[in-house]
Amino acid sequence: MDSKAIIKGRGAQVNVSNRFFELSHELRDDFLEYCAQEGEAVDPNKTRYLEVSPKTIVNKVDSPDVGMGYSMNMYQGCEHGCVYCYARNSHEYWGYSAGLDFERQILVKKEAPKLLEAFIKKKSWKAHTIVLSGNTDCYQPAEQQFGITRRCLGVFLKYKHPVGVITKNALILRDLDVLQELAKDNLLAVNISITSLSEETRRILEPRTTTIKKRLETVKVLSEHGIPVNVMIAPIIPSINSHEILPLAKAAADAGALSIGHTIVRLNGAIGEIFTDWIKKTLPDGADKVLHQIEDCHGGSLNDSRYGTRMRGEGKIAEQINDLIKLARNKYFKDKKMPGLNHDLHEQYKDGQLKLF
Repeated sequence: MDSKAIIKGRGAQVNVSNRFFELSHELRDDFLEYCAQEGEAVDPNKTRYLEVSPKTIVNKVDSPDVGMGYSMNMYQGCEHGCVYCYARNSHEYWGYSAGLDFERQILVKKEAPKLLEAFIKKKSWKAHTIVLSGNTDCYQPAEQQFGITRRCLGVFLKYKHPVGVITKNALILRDLDVLQELAKDNLLAVNISITSLSEETRRILEPRTTTIKKRLETVKVLSEHGIPVNVMIAPIIPSINSHEILPLAKAAADAGALSIGHTIVRLNGAIGEIFTDWIKKTLPDGADKVLHQIEDCHGGSLNDSRYGTRMRGEGKIAEQINDLIKLARNKYFKDKKMPGLNHDLHEQYKDGQLKLF
């Protein structure tokens, strides 16, 4: 494969068709078209931040095997560019492609803190853990500019409300002061995603993410400051990172993580096409092997939407992966576990201060 054909710094290498448009419909980038008409030069690989104004911010999660009841996302789309990301499909609801658009067209919800505060102040609301980044990373590069995640954490702290965070970005350490205050009242759990110990693998699989070294340092710093951390070894992709399960688990434990979680990669919707295109361009010699092994984990298909099996897979390869995770837990996390969060304190702080009566 000609290296010049690779779009550097991006995971997806194509913009696939949006399933909500007819196959015969040609998608246009109106912004680029406008600039061309005006004679303005455009960098086609530049990230754009677009402000949107949703009416709500907290989402109820109905899927029984996701492990969270409520989530919220300050950003739609994610510049990290992880080629396997299940959230890519959601970008189609906004009229964009799940491919390069997902990484280049980032929708920003500046009103998220205000919407969150209104939601958790409702008299009818009984505190449940709300997870930041149920879909896209709340500490992706956009957060450095907009600071929406930090403001939302401030809302959770003000109202003593439990919150979970999922990220693969060391930027979370910027908010260590707020995180520590939340952790003091057992209101916080952090999940750090670490997919590989190989920088070479990270660079092609997750091109704009924090380095592995910095992620492990992040786990260590958070843990040393009394913040409970779970490391997500996810997704596990056969023949790409499946051989790293035990060393990844050991590195997580050595850094202070209290537990590990995992999923086996599944390539639903447009992600199957995006991943297939990506692996044939970046890892052409092993592409067919990897794709066939993923299919072996999901009943002969890259796509798997079956609750109960979609996250863990089935078949011999999936069984080997799941057994290795069990072994890793027994070996490195036998006497450790993440604490349950405090869901009772919020009722006393619904007005933003401790109720006397």
